[in-house]
Order: sequence, then C-alpha cells, then structure tokens
Amino acid sequence: MPILRLLSRRASRPVLWPLALAVSIGTLPPQYTLASPADRMTPVVAAVRNAAPAVVNIQGQKSVTDPLVAGRTTPASREVNGMGTGVVIDSRGYILTNFHVVDGVRQINVTLDGGQAYVAQLVANDRETDLAVIRIKTPQPLPTIHIGTSQDLMTGETVIALGNAYGYEHTVTSGIISALHRNVQVNETQQYLDLIQTDASINPGNSGGPLMNLDGDMIGLNVAVRAGAQGIGFAIPIDKALDVATRLIKVEKLESYWHGITPLAADGPTGPVTIARIERDSPAEISGLARGDRLEQIGTTQIDRPLDVERALLGRRAGERVPVLVQRDGQQVALDMVVAAKPGPGRSRVAESNSQLGPFQQATWDAFGLTLEPVSKSTLTDRGLPLDGGMRVVSVKPGSSAATQGVVAGDILVQIHRWYTTSEEDVQFILNRADAVAKLGPVRFDIVRGGERFFGQLALSTSGGETTRR
Repeated sequence: MPILRLLSRRASRPVLWPLALAVSIGTLPPQYTLASPADRMTPVVAAVRNAAPAVVNIQGQKSVTDPLVAGRTTPASREVNGMGTGVVIDSRGYILTNFHVVDGVRQINVTLDGGQAYVAQLVANDRETDLAVIRIKTPQPLPTIHIGTSQDLMTGETVIALGNAYGYEHTVTSGIISALHRNVQVNETQQYLDLIQTDASINPGNSGGPLMNLDGDMIGLNVAVRAGAQGIGFAIPIDKALDVATRLIKVEKLESYWHGITPLAADGPTGPVTIARIERDSPAEISGLARGDRLEQIGTTQIDRPLDVERALLGRRAGERVPVLVQRDGQQVALDMVVAAKPGPGRSRVAESNSQLGPFQQATWDAFGLTLEPVSKSTLTDRGLPLDGGMRVVSVKPGSSAATQGVVAGDILVQIHRWYTTSEEDVQFILNRADAVAKLGPVRFDIVRGGERFFGQLALSTSGGETTRR
C-alpha cells in the first residue's frame, strides 16, 4: 500500500391548381414545392458522404490453377483480375480488408475516393478469419472510417454497404440486417463463424468494404455472398474484426519492440479502455503505469479502443519517450513511457529497457529507483507552489523504496533529506553523497502531485555501483 500522506400539425386541404399552369407561371403551390437539398439529406446520404473518403478500391492480378480434366496431366494456370474493397483504420495508410482480396496478388493496386492510385504492401494477415492489413504511403494523412460496435445490432435495422462491386467503384447499396450469428461454410478450407446476414446487395468486389448503420458507423466488414441466392450477404462483426486487426498490427510483431500493456475495453468495444495486465519489468511497468489505469491518450492518439494502443506506438523508435495520459483514482496522471526493444536472449527486460539511459539517469535509477527530468519554476508556481523548480519522475523501478512509498511517474520530486531538488545539479550533489546518506537509513523526501505536496521516507541504494560525478 502506498504510504504517501497527506413534436403535430393539422394538414390543410390542398388547393388543386393545374400543375402545368403553375409551372408555366413559375409558381408552385406548397404541396408541389420541390424538396430542398437539406430535405434530401437522408441518413443514408449522410453516412455515405462521411464514409466514402475512408473507403478504398483494391485491384490486382493473380494466377489461379484450374482443376485437372480428362486428357491433361498437369494443372493449367491462368491470370485473373481480382478486386475488393478496404477501409482506412489509421491515417498513415493502414487499411483493413479481407485476406482473400490480396492473397496471391503480385501488385496490390489501391485507388482512393478522389482517384489517386497507390501500390500497397501486405503488412499482416490472418487466414483463419480472412482478414488482412495492407498499407499505402501517401503525402498527406488519410481520413479514417468511423468505427461503431456490433454488440447492440438489431435484426431488421437498416444498413448500408459501400464497395467496389464488380469493379464499379464506391457502389452503394442498402437493406436491413436479416439475421445475426450466422455460420457459413464457404468451401472445404474456409468457414466463417458468427456473421451478420444482410439483404443489402453484396457482390464480388464488395469484400473488405464497410457495412454501416444509419449513424454512419462501420458495424461490419463485408465478406461473402451466397452463390445463386438473392439478398443474402454476410459481414464480419466489427468488434471481432478489430480484435484481429489489433493482433495484426501489434508493435511487438511488426517492429520488434514492446510496451507490456494488455488493454481491455471495460464497457464493451466503445467503452473506456483500462489496463487489464502489465507485464513484469516492461516499459509500461517501469513508467509507472498500473493495472486498472484508464488509458486516455498515448502520444497524440486518443485511446477509444484497444486497437488505438498499437496505433499510437507504431513507427516509434527504441528509446523514444512517449507521453501517456491516464485516469487513476479519479485523478488525471501524466506519465512517460520509454519504448524498448524486445529483450534479447540472456538479457533481462529491465536491462534492455534501461539500455538507453544516460549516465545521470542511470545514477538516479540505481540510487533512488527513479529516472528524472527537470521541471521549470513556472510549472510549480502555476500550481500555486513557491518553489524554484523540481525533477519530474519519468519512471519508477518496480520494488524500489520509491515504488513502495507510492511514487508514480508524473510526480515532481522537490526535496530529498534537507536538500531541494530544483535542478539536475542539485540532484547530482545528493548523488555524490549517496553513500553517506544511505547510511542514515530512510530519509524524508517530498513530491508534488497535482497541486498538493506529499512526503514519505526514501531509502537510498548504492548497490547499482558508483554514482556519476561531474
């Protein structure tokens, strides 16, 4: 336990004017007034208009092998044109689609809503669920699809499909949800479980495109059509598709570094994202993140779903410090997490995570169990505290004296023993006397959290080796 203190209108009878006369004199009675564009802006129109920029058309060629026929001893192969659809899930060009759309395609050609064409690379795929993530690199950030949930779908509700049907780009169809939780056996090797059935026309080329509700939220990813049937199409529920997408773009898989966070959408896929588990000695644990913290932001990415955790950390470098904002016990806490490479054989994760530390930070880590960075005087005076500066806690060593006293990343260290810690030089002064201070046993330390000042007892350690002297 931490030890720190402290709406009706009556219809009028229509006047029956001859319509031709009314048109000839340029005047129409109210009952013949043409609808304004605003009146024609139905939910379907609005949903399509909002989603279209985040929907892409996919085309490519691949070889297929025909089955053996009488008189032929070897299989015959031929070139076919494939087509499909995808949805942008990250503004840097990451696109979610069906794996069968890009499987075996030599060049994945992607066309945006505005007509710009790019060649995509396959990032990752999951053959069992028939999902894949591809990426295009564009000079400008791309609009992303608005994601909903498949948790509260209702049989009979109106849905909209958008996609590259038969190569007719951005084709729109609409219908209803015909049924939920359908299992579909496509062939001997491919089975889809728990699909959404819809009568919105889904044709070859729609695969990988969005199925949307009237709010314009993507609630499914179109995947299959029943051959020979009319009005029977299927989509993967979006919650399931996003779970798979999260695994596909996991930074540990794609970029060989890790964070140690297991996120959980506590109240469903669109609910607050909390930390369900923290891996021991991980960058997340070292930064001060804890199980139960509600994730609000990582870097500049708002965390609305577990997928956002991976999105926020894609493209980082080992040793890069990433600001993290969480809610903890009703208070907002700002932390810094240092991205670390995956531990190599024979190296502990703590050692791997700390391999980027400079001499000063290594010394404070060894002596105090903390890594620190300077905080200006104005930061503290803005909080109503008459102090000349301090040292922000960047990370806390698990199991250290500081950790057991309840210090967390984001706290500001302002005093150790009888010395103020207003700058790096002040801390170095204490480090140079760490051996002597350690012999005193636990000494008082003061930290600032929010606008309050707390104190506790800190035992300095010299077991990490000699401290750095200037």
